[in-house]
Amino acid sequence: MRLGVVILPEHRWSVARDLWQRAEQMGFEHAWTYDHLTWRSFRDSPWFAGVPMLTAAAIATSRLRIGLLVASPNFRHPVPFAKEMMTLDDISAGRLIVGIGAGGEGWDATMLGQQPWNARERADRFVEFVEITDRLLREPAASYEGRYYSAVEARTHPGCVQSPRPPMAIAATRPRGMRLAARHGDIWVTTGQRRADARLDAKTGAAVVREQIDCLAQACAAERRDFSTLRRLVLSGPLLDPGLRSPAEFQETTQQYAAAGVTDFVVHWPRPGKPYAANPDVFESIFRDSSPRS
Repeated sequence: MRLGVVILPEHRWSVARDLWQRAEQMGFEHAWTYDHLTWRSFRDSPWFAGVPMLTAAAIATSRLRIGLLVASPNFRHPVPFAKEMMTLDDISAGRLIVGIGAGGEGWDATMLGQQPWNARERADRFVEFVEITDRLLREPAASYEGRYYSAVEARTHPGCVQSPRPPMAIAATRPRGMRLAARHGDIWVTTGQRRADARLDAKTGAAVVREQIDCLAQACAAERRDFSTLRRLVLSGPLLDPGLRSPAEFQETTQQYAAAGVTDFVVHWPRPGKPYAANPDVFESIFRDSSPRS
């Protein structure tokens, strides 16, 4: 199982640089940051932009794969986004993963002054955003005419380092989104489902994810996609307990998810308080001296 870590964009780069470099030293396969203007709970706290943070991380590391988990259409347009991703793929020497989600209903949805999109519009925009981004990253000149997004002879010269484009990680828990992941994705992303007030333990969470993976397999069959070629990534923390209280618990947690069909498991870098509070010494003991997973 490949292991990854999310580093919140809350630190000045003089501090964040050490975290990204330490993540590489600890053997994580991939490292991510969030793509939000901010969280409402962080509105008066530091919160830096995701793409510049990844750019700096790409320069400060040499092996670690990097990405946004996940980019939000709430405040992005596919044409400049694709240009940024092409540039990041170049700066990272082909280590970028392009993460995309439908965007949430939180502060990002209204901070630019627009009315929040309803569920149907959000889903429709998500489809268009993924389709046009995929095309722009594959083709040096591309046009697209959608209901919400358009591109007219958009250029992405000289193109991506990775061919035909960087891998795309698509977050989806509903059938339509899973079909989209099966059609365009290299990695499917889930945080579980909002079924409980508390985070689910490993056994219960893995059962939930197993059900989702069964639906994903059906989506792949409908799209005539080889299911085995689509990686399955679980982002723990928001809804699923990451098992970071001891090395033994973490091993049990990852075994449960691996048995459910998960290929990639992501935790959060420990913070002193909520959200994602964890003991940094235990965190180090779990991942210290680990080699890259494949």
